Amino acid sequence: MTDQSPQPATLGADLRALRKSRSLTLTDLAARLGRSVGWLSQVERDKSEPSISDLRAIAKCLDVPMSMLFAHSASPADEQGYVVRAGARRPMGSGEEGLIEELLSPDLTDDFEMVHSTFQPRSQMQTPADRPTQEVGYVISGRLDLVIGGREFSVGPGDSFRIRHEPYQWSNPYDEPCIAVWVIAPPVY
Repeated sequence: MTDQSPQPATLGADLRALRKSRSLTLTDLAARLGRSVGWLSQVERDKSEPSISDLRAIAKCLDVPMSMLFAHSASPADEQGYVVRAGARRPMGSGEEGLIEELLSPDLTDDFEMVHSTFQPRSQMQTPADRPTQEVGYVISGRLDLVIGGREFSVGPGDSFRIRHEPYQWSNPYDEPCIAVWVIAPPVY
């Protein structure tokens, strides 16, 4: 019988998942970084540790915040890969548009990621997004206005919605935050 327990989340595993979600080969990313394929392969297999400058360049190439590349072991070793405690969620995104996101999934190595999103009052997405993903959101509290594929929707507590690789935009023109959980496949953060 083989051991099917998840491996602890690692920087290398997350980098590989992020690279693949962007349809980049090792060669593609190595060229963008000005590094060798061998070096990048070793980083993805946790055989080599990138410098802060390397991490900054990798984050830029993969269009993720540097904070996403840190905090891989905030939980006890026996919980890694299984449990993400409320106080140990990894921050995602920049928060610039009034959206605060935290990774609910233990890591980015699954076929999907689960994200806790807080949309601040009177905030909005400035530029519509169009990602090669399928996404489902569930509103826990507050209200959120969405434009999905040119159609307008307003959702509130208990409502859910789906986005299938089509342009979308969100806004929270209300006076209270909106809290939602999103499931995104494949992982993009």
